[in-house]
Amino acid sequence: MTVGKTHSGKTTFAKQLESQLKNTIIIDQDNHASFINAHYKSLRPKGGPNTLKYAVTQTIVDFAVNQTHCNLVLCNSNLARNGRMDALDYFHRNGIISILVYFEIPEVVLKERITESQRSKDIFRSASTFEEVLARQQESDSSAPKIGEADHFFIVNRNEEDVPLVIKQIAEISNRSYANGTR
Repeated sequence: MTVGKTHSGKTTFAKQLESQLKNTIIIDQDNHASFINAHYKSLRPKGGPNTLKYAVTQTIVDFAVNQTHCNLVLCNSNLARNGRMDALDYFHRNGIISILVYFEIPEVVLKERITESQRSKDIFRSASTFEEVLARQQESDSSAPKIGEADHFFIVNRNEEDVPLVIKQIAEISNRSYANGTR
């Protein structure tokens, strides 16, 4: 599970991790938001939480957990502690080893990345810019994850050298769990 604000590197990290781990799938709510906006715009909630997006995500997670033996990479912001803990509890109840990667990127770096970004805005429901998304995330009821929330915890900061090391350590954890018959 990734945790971090917009443009902190979660999707890039997830894709790099996927390329290094066998039998891995990325579950990214931005993809679900884009799909809903393209095909089911009239079903989106007018305000409040995007319950349709969360339902689509949960359906995909349930299928992956119950019908496959894939490694799952939840590539969302996961900034809300309650939602994050619910997801981690779900995985623990299903015998899945949890790994949390927190992207603790300075605000100035996030703003630079947003300014240079070419990312599509087709994921938006109520925001109109990534600057607005970042401002909302800074004001929201988010809390940094803590050691002990997941079975394994890593922090990625501005130092790009963190990413290959974290990916290597996650690959080692994955290989050990497969050798032990767990995931």
